[in-house]
Amino acid sequence: MSSHLVSAQFLGLLALFLAILFIAGPFLGRYMRRAMEEGNYKLTAWGRPLERLVYRIGGVRADAEMGWKQYAIALIVFNLIGVIAVYALQRLQGVLPLNPQGFGAVSPDSSFNTAISFVANTNWQGYAGESTMSYLTQMLALTVQNFVSAATGIAVVFALIRGFARHTAHTIGNFWTDMTRSTLYILLPLSVVMAVVLVGQGVIQNFDAYKDVSMVTEVEYTQPKVDAAGQPVLDKEGKPVMEAAKTGTQQLAMGPVASQEAIKMLGTNGGGFFNANSAHPYENPTPFANLIEMLAIFLIPAALCFTFGEMVRDRRQGVAVIASMTVIFVVMALAAMASEAQITAALSQLPIDHVASALQAGGNMEGKEVRFGISASALFATITTAASCGAVNAMHDSFTAIGGLVPMLLMQLGEVVFGGVGSGLYGMLVYAVLAVFIAGLMIGRTPEYLGKKIETYEMKMTAVAILVTPLLVLLGTAIAVMADPGRAGVFNPGTHGFSEILYALSSAANNNGSAFAGLSANTPFYNTLLAAAMWFGRFWIIVPVLAMAGSLAAKKRTPVTAGTMPTHGPLFVVLLVGSVLLVGALTYVPALALGPVAEQLQPLQAASTEPSATPAAPAAQLEQTQQQPAALTAATR
Repeated sequence: MSSHLVSAQFLGLLALFLAILFIAGPFLGRYMRRAMEEGNYKLTAWGRPLERLVYRIGGVRADAEMGWKQYAIALIVFNLIGVIAVYALQRLQGVLPLNPQGFGAVSPDSSFNTAISFVANTNWQGYAGESTMSYLTQMLALTVQNFVSAATGIAVVFALIRGFARHTAHTIGNFWTDMTRSTLYILLPLSVVMAVVLVGQGVIQNFDAYKDVSMVTEVEYTQPKVDAAGQPVLDKEGKPVMEAAKTGTQQLAMGPVASQEAIKMLGTNGGGFFNANSAHPYENPTPFANLIEMLAIFLIPAALCFTFGEMVRDRRQGVAVIASMTVIFVVMALAAMASEAQITAALSQLPIDHVASALQAGGNMEGKEVRFGISASALFATITTAASCGAVNAMHDSFTAIGGLVPMLLMQLGEVVFGGVGSGLYGMLVYAVLAVFIAGLMIGRTPEYLGKKIETYEMKMTAVAILVTPLLVLLGTAIAVMADPGRAGVFNPGTHGFSEILYALSSAANNNGSAFAGLSANTPFYNTLLAAAMWFGRFWIIVPVLAMAGSLAAKKRTPVTAGTMPTHGPLFVVLLVGSVLLVGALTYVPALALGPVAEQLQPLQAASTEPSATPAAPAAQLEQTQQQPAALTAATR
């Protein structure tokens, strides 16, 4: 990598990523429209018998459409049942099959948090997957929810698009039909193909018991000393006595990883079979696998923009939406790379060479996999937080202050920069309604979008959908900062500790699921607080979106006149991007100033107040950083 802040390697990777995405997007978008809307589409004929069987078992009439209230009730009831099922499987896994390691029941608060998390498409994990969940729980609870939570998002966005595309209609589709078709014809085929590709790259897929393997060299470590009865030996102060030990073996986790990894990425679910997530070589073994996983995260959200253009019979509308998303994404990706390509303040004062070379990255490599480097790690972090996925291939807690601000801000913008499967597009369409309303105020006309007048009811639903997540994030952060159990989970006190809490609430309420892993969040306090943020952050947006869809579908289409503002050109793209950034700036800038911004300014303040500081201070700081536990990945995807 070159010594420039934005390397040629990063620009090449970014260009390759976007080129593949925009080539595949229109084809997949057109396929999804036909698969979801046409009952006689040739490419889905293979699944028609299975689709009819599902309807027969469920007692569903595929041709019976629903109003928005009926659609919303069906959606919420279905997801509540999912919460109960996932909770029960975790609590009972000790007596269920496919549990070769004999894992016992997951604790009640962790089970509750995980159930809400996977149903809400957040996939926040306060536990280490390979040491907590049985194979059956991983497959039947978590992987199944990876499919149906993603299908829920697709169903909602199709309902909203129908609201724009239809006129004088009282229905927005059938929830059960939308769920079945999105799972059967979109998510399942793509997941099978991707799983096969990942297996070819070295991702494991088996049901073997965990394996003990011999290490090349023995490893020395310390452990609590125990007496003959197996009880820990305590010193005079009541603390465990530590003793030296060594081992020449290591236990390697096995399991059906590739199948879960595929839908984890394609469904923008995140989560991970392993605690190290997509940094683990069994989940993400090669640079090519890393590229495939990044593409999978954006594939369906990007293609849905083209589906939107197809369904409203104006492809330029879909292009305008995806152009707005891309502008914000590229700027954020460049900012993350520029920050991570810099040397941290502590390292810059050490008497070592920081020039980039074949053996020296020349930037902030802390918390990053050597096989991916700074470029692929910074891009992955931007993609996973832009797309509401939250899978990670690097430790976001180890990013620089501005490098960590980028993924945090992308989540706080409402996960609309591509966003989650379905949820990203319906979130951006809500912002599009806000943008035309602002434009209408500026020119003194009744705002219109796609031939539908935007009136009081639509703006009320828009306000609820946009403001609910900032309320949850800021209120939840305030509660955590003031409460003793909230502060107790912070590993790094000060500005970075505040960033850890703010990031966690931003991730939960916006259904992302990644974390600054320095926060110990697997506690009853955080499991309950974050579960509430995840549930309301998901469904307090879905319900007003469906209400808006019902209202728009019932409206007549307004003919285009000379005074109608075009919503498919560069001016609208600027207006839409401005609306997204404006809301983010107004709601989160004060909180960001207390966290990553203040953290970024601290080295400058230290340099100005202590000009005679010796190199011993940063060296000691570096030593302290290196001694932090490497396994601080609780609550990390």
